[in-house]
Amino acid sequence: MILLGQTIRALRQGVHLGDLIRQISVVGVETVPIAILTIGFTGAVLALYTVSTLVDYGAGDLVGGIVALSIIKEIGPILSGVVVAARAGSAMTAEIGSMKVTEQIDALRAMGISPIEYLIVPRVIASIIVMPMLTLLANLAGIIGGAIVAASLGVSWSAYFTSVQQLLDPDGSDITKGLAKTIVFGILIVLVGCREGLATSGGAAGVGNSTTRSVVLAIILIFVANFLLSYLIFNPRAG
Repeated sequence: MILLGQTIRALRQGVHLGDLIRQISVVGVETVPIAILTIGFTGAVLALYTVSTLVDYGAGDLVGGIVALSIIKEIGPILSGVVVAARAGSAMTAEIGSMKVTEQIDALRAMGISPIEYLIVPRVIASIIVMPMLTLLANLAGIIGGAIVAASLGVSWSAYFTSVQQLLDPDGSDITKGLAKTIVFGILIVLVGCREGLATSGGAAGVGNSTTRSVVLAIILIFVANFLLSYLIFNPRAG
């Protein structure tokens, strides 16, 4: 929370466009293939189990909607966050941790450059920009993966996507609420990764330990935040 407050204050100084573009590439572009494969196959597995159950009860036409709702509300956002934590969060910790043990962070301070403004702000802004777009692509991959499996088990493409349209909110609120969660996940991943990097000590072994801690802590916080956000956003009795 202290680091978040320092980052918000540093946001007033703006951000260097080149640093922002580089972090967008690290957090988002390089993570897209992993997220698409992970959630695409998760949607396929979900459809595999869903079809075998619903067809027995004569509700095979609902497969698409159930798969889409599961992916858009929960599976897509949370697995995207886990993938980013494992891929980009660990890279942030390793990079900043290496700078810390080689005294580059102290050199920045000696030159009057704030490590928060130089290192953390571009990563936070990049995560806010990239996480919803990454999750949207991953959601689409999961739904299509489910459609392929459902079609192979006898559920037509038209029936699959018709049920998607029927069960999702027509105003798109299910999609936007799920994507909103990923912004929080992205901020958590960056803050945890950068904090562990700045706290690194003990040379190369310390960098490895900090990287491990950052991934574990980020994933735990993602699951905790997911429960709280799901309760507040999707639970009609939360108010």
